[in-house]
Amino acid sequence: MGNKEYTALIIDDHPLISEAYKSAFNHVTKLNQHTTFNIHIAHNCDSAFTLLQEHINTSSQIDIVFLDMRLPPSKDGKILSGEDLGLKIKEMHPEAKIIVSTTFNDNYRVHSILKNINPDGFLVKNDITPHELVTAIQEVITDPPYYSKTITKLLRNEVTSDYLLDDIDRKIIHELSIGTRMKDLPEIVHLSIAAIEKRKRQMKLTFGIKSPDDKDLILIARDKGFI
Repeated sequence: MGNKEYTALIIDDHPLISEAYKSAFNHVTKLNQHTTFNIHIAHNCDSAFTLLQEHINTSSQIDIVFLDMRLPPSKDGKILSGEDLGLKIKEMHPEAKIIVSTTFNDNYRVHSILKNINPDGFLVKNDITPHELVTAIQEVITDPPYYSKTITKLLRNEVTSDYLLDDIDRKIIHELSIGTRMKDLPEIVHLSIAAIEKRKRQMKLTFGIKSPDDKDLILIARDKGFI
């Protein structure tokens, strides 16, 4: 690691976890005094997006981001989760190194995050210790990617289906979960009813749902952390 100040952004809705990440950054500085971090903390999608935009407006770069996957949606409903926010970060700050942290250790969920965000670090919260966080930061800065133990194990189990949920699928499920009617969905997701029905069938097939009812799809999608 060279003599550098990194701009770090921590996005997590649990203040205690945010503080643990902040302590890890400070510990990396103790281990290597030439490496320092200018740390920003956001507890929701809206404040995180504001910080991302402010750095663009001042032409300053965000170097490293800790990103929680389970975040409540933004007020305007355009950012539905940490996964959506990760896509925004990649779009707005393509050079930023993203370390994803999640409570989910489900095979489909992990592969979906890898496919959509391809993070430089990937941690399951149950694996996290102070030492693990410090190691993750050091590895991501010098030689990414860094995957925690559970992620490495899950990657050995190939997903049986090639089909993974994308942002349109997640938007469809989110809208259904908040009570949006099928006839109104084309206006929101810009697909025909037939195309939406096809995506729903494919999602049900992926998750092994035999019921024609959308409730089961919503329940399993929520259980697996897609909404």
